[in-house]
Parts: sequence; C-alpha cells; structure tokens
Amino acid sequence: MFQQLLAIIIILFFIFRLYSQKRKKQISGNEFILWLVFWISSGVAIIFLKKIDLLVSYLGFSSSGINFLLYIAFLIILYMLFKMRIKIEKQDRNITKIIREIALKNKEKKHE
Repeated sequence: MFQQLLAIIIILFFIFRLYSQKRKKQISGNEFILWLVFWISSGVAIIFLKKIDLLVSYLGFSSSGINFLLYIAFLIILYMLFKMRIKIEKQDRNITKIIREIALKNKEKKHE
C-alpha cells in the first residue's frame, strides 16, 4: 500500500511538472495531452493493480499485473524510440539537403 501511495505521489508530481511546462510553453498542446493521458493511465493502473493481476491471470499469463504493465511500457518505449529515430533521420536528410543547396548557391556566387 505504501508503494502505491508513493507511486501516486510521484505521478502527481510529474503531472504538476507537465502542467508547469505547458504553461511556460515548453511543450505543445498535443504533447501535453499525450503525457497527461500517460500519467493518468499509469495512476489508474497503480490504483487497480489487484484487478489487473486478476485480468492477467485470467488471460493466461503467468506473471503479475505489474510485470505485465512493465512489459507493455517497455514495448511502448521501444516504439517511441523507433519513431524518434525515424524522425531524426528525416531531419538529418532535410538538413543535408538544405546545406547542399546553400553550398551550391554560394559556389555559384563565387563564380560570378
């Protein structure tokens, strides 16, 4: 019970920080909503952990609900990492293209 209470307090702290970042315009509205849903879902999962344990065992998994939630969280993190990698590669290509265009324009100016 103490661990659940501590986890809820930590989640409330993160939600407060999230709201603070949104107010300072350090994150976009969509990002705010995404993280808010994530933290609220995490809090709900912690509150109903015993029911999740029952659901997991009913589905035939041999681990506890917290392990199941950690597996799901790990998969979500891997997916987000994959999406970030794709976005970084796209930005890298765009930057290379822009730099190439600038270099060609500068080269043309020097030859004039």
